[in-house]
Amino acid sequence: MSDALKHECGIALIRLRKPLEFYKEKYGSAFYGVNKMYLMMEKQHNRGQDGAGFASIKMDTLPGERYISRVRSIAQQPIQDIFAQINERVNKELAQHPEYQDSVALQKKHIPYIGELLLGHVRYGTFGKNSVESVHPFLRQNNWMHRNLILAGNFNMTNVKELFKNLVDLGQHPKEYTDTITIMEKIGHFLDDAVSKIYKDLKKEGYGKHECSPLIAERLKIAKILRRAAKNWDGGYAMAGLIGHGDAFVLRDPAGIRPVYYYTDDEIVVVASERPVIQTVFNVEFEDVKELTPGHALISKKSGAVSIKKILEPLERKSCSFERIYFSRGSDAEIYQERKMLGRLLMPQVLKAINNDTKNSVFSYIPNTAETSFYGMIETVEEHLNEKKTKAILDGNGQLSADQVTSILKERPRIEKIAIKDVKLRTFITEDSSRDDLVAHVYDVTYGVIKPTDNLVIIDDSIVRGTTLKKSIIKMMDRLHPKKIVIVSSAPQIRFPDCYGIDMANLETLVAFNAALALLKENGKYDLVEEVYHRCKAQEDLADKDVKNFVNEIYDQFTTEQISAKISQLLTDESVNAEVEIIFQPVANLHKAIPDHLGDWYFTGNYPTVGGNRVVNRAFINFYEGNKERAY
Repeated sequence: MSDALKHECGIALIRLRKPLEFYKEKYGSAFYGVNKMYLMMEKQHNRGQDGAGFASIKMDTLPGERYISRVRSIAQQPIQDIFAQINERVNKELAQHPEYQDSVALQKKHIPYIGELLLGHVRYGTFGKNSVESVHPFLRQNNWMHRNLILAGNFNMTNVKELFKNLVDLGQHPKEYTDTITIMEKIGHFLDDAVSKIYKDLKKEGYGKHECSPLIAERLKIAKILRRAAKNWDGGYAMAGLIGHGDAFVLRDPAGIRPVYYYTDDEIVVVASERPVIQTVFNVEFEDVKELTPGHALISKKSGAVSIKKILEPLERKSCSFERIYFSRGSDAEIYQERKMLGRLLMPQVLKAINNDTKNSVFSYIPNTAETSFYGMIETVEEHLNEKKTKAILDGNGQLSADQVTSILKERPRIEKIAIKDVKLRTFITEDSSRDDLVAHVYDVTYGVIKPTDNLVIIDDSIVRGTTLKKSIIKMMDRLHPKKIVIVSSAPQIRFPDCYGIDMANLETLVAFNAALALLKENGKYDLVEEVYHRCKAQEDLADKDVKNFVNEIYDQFTTEQISAKISQLLTDESVNAEVEIIFQPVANLHKAIPDHLGDWYFTGNYPTVGGNRVVNRAFINFYEGNKERAY
């Protein structure tokens, strides 16, 4: 993606199922869990660079001994910063107390961060301030071990207003109006309630106060707490929680919007936002890593028992397809093949755009983001050329000379590294023309490989705002003096805002939306904008289940090709000499390439939860009224 787009967070959870001495003996260190957590977070740094956090719980500590540790950072490299702090503290303790070196018991008692239960989080802040207080994990403290709650997640709720009111109605006084705090306090409320009830039951059964503590841990039903807390949630979420005495859970939303994967054996329970993270860090096979079923929770009890429980009735599965196109690491075996297929399926449109003239066409990609789709596209070009070669040889009826056959076989796709992304340039001058000139040079090009008779085909994974394309990439490509520049998006047109954790909350920032508005003006249909506005306004007081997405009508007036053509115009600066054509993936092809992950609301407006329609309508109202507020 050429546009900078903040997206979702990443979670990592480790439960060590054996005593720390086991890991010391087998792996050489009681810090085995901490070391693995560092790797898991680093392997997910693609998911969040705004901040990172780590928390751990020691089990079976004595009263007065610290058993919860937490560290958070918003440094430029937050993961490195966190573990540098941990390392410094550990080394200091070991230097001051050499007797700790060979004693796991003393390490556990005196050194923070070492523990059986560990939770990591990498953050992309989609909204709000980026302070260390906004960084997960969040901690809800209590002097009762069982009421301590640590929470981290990859989520956005569409109905925070309603959920906040529910808390107030319960008699609470939340300290912040955010979905993370709201969710934590909701879970915390029912956790408190459950602990109190169990304690009262135990007292009635004749147990002393001190005897109750381990029994509360045994009897606490995490699934029941989550069912009560999650009853009215609307959003996409993958959240992980730790409870002070040693229980843990990971819960996924009913539509499976946000990803969760897990692995268990007799030594560990591991959860992460991405499958290859677990595969790499723990050296396990693809099929051994499972995807958590939507609407379900993985629950790990202090005893070490692990279960999967249904918390909410699963909805139609709409796991995020954008996750597969762009957000996730491409090293996942399934995602890699899906991205290649996206590139393959685009080829008929590309051949049409270049009039089948592969001989005078150079193929390349926007660095890093579209490389895998590029490989798929090139495979299809090669297949096309092989068909041409076979036909040419057969048409020769055996009369071709060796030189003629060699000449036919010699033709192959022209592949060049054209776009080069330089280090981030600092736009230190605020004056507009100066800034624009600096932005234009974020990308550089390889000179001397393009002829004036050539088409230049460049694939990108997606086009959101199109700003970098217009201000930098297309201009730089034009310096090579090609006949035609064809920009290919492996994703369909992004037409609708996201409300499940990506920073795409405003319609007016989307180039597809602006293209549709421009077409309405050109065709004398702009009155439709006001009509849609009034339809959206009329729904403001309706229940979410009754709200419809009227914004679709803005796009329904035109074909996908017409909108693509207008986007091409909008993103082509007047200074560009080459013909520019922008091609988008059809939605039908998206579903062919990624058949098991049909969350396509970015492209179609088919939101997986009822809150989505309310959000898109609110986004349209905000656009019409010139309101820059968040739509949810």
